[in-house]
Amino acid sequence: AYEIGVRLVGSEMCIRDRKLRDEYLKKAVQGVDRLNEIVTDLDLITKFEAGITSIEKERFDLYALIEEVIELLEIRSTNQKIKLVFERLVSQDILWVRADRKRISQVITNLLVNSLKYGIEGGTTEITLAVLSKEKILVRIIDNGVGIEEEHVPRLFERFYRVDKARNRDEGGSGLGLAIVKHIIEAHQEKIYVQSTYGAVSYTHLTLPTKRI
Repeated sequence: AYEIGVRLVGSEMCIRDRKLRDEYLKKAVQGVDRLNEIVTDLDLITKFEAGITSIEKERFDLYALIEEVIELLEIRSTNQKIKLVFERLVSQDILWVRADRKRISQVITNLLVNSLKYGIEGGTTEITLAVLSKEKILVRIIDNGVGIEEEHVPRLFERFYRVDKARNRDEGGSGLGLAIVKHIIEAHQEKIYVQSTYGAVSYTHLTLPTKRI
């Protein structure tokens, strides 16, 4: 009985040790991934600021791109109990734009991730589109999350600027997502700006050049 008891205790200790080791390894991997993300984002934003990152424009369907991004973020939005909604223009089955598809995908992804980060359980993040002219399309991302105090809005696109330091620390990220978004949009000679009411609704507006059939 004594030997059996010793074996059982030893087995339980091994299980605990493996669990502890696995937890440390998981955290180490997360730390490495975060460092890689920071290095990659810093490299990209440094190139933009030095004016050496080229924009490779092509014609692509904006509807398809937005739907791809939403699909990639579906699990995250479900886990956070935030509904992602995309409202197409009624009059068009395809919406052509002429821009760097990879970079615009990065813009939409970063903006939606940021919206989910500050969203509330049971909330909604909505993407809507509006035609400004034959040459411009307006993309709006609207959410009913915690909102942003007016004093923070002008600094949202600065490097490493955090509105809620405690929450951002828990969420991770490089702190460069919105700064990169601004550089990408400006590299296309387009505009981006944010409107927000603290405790209510936030709107992110950006323009893109259209390419009609």
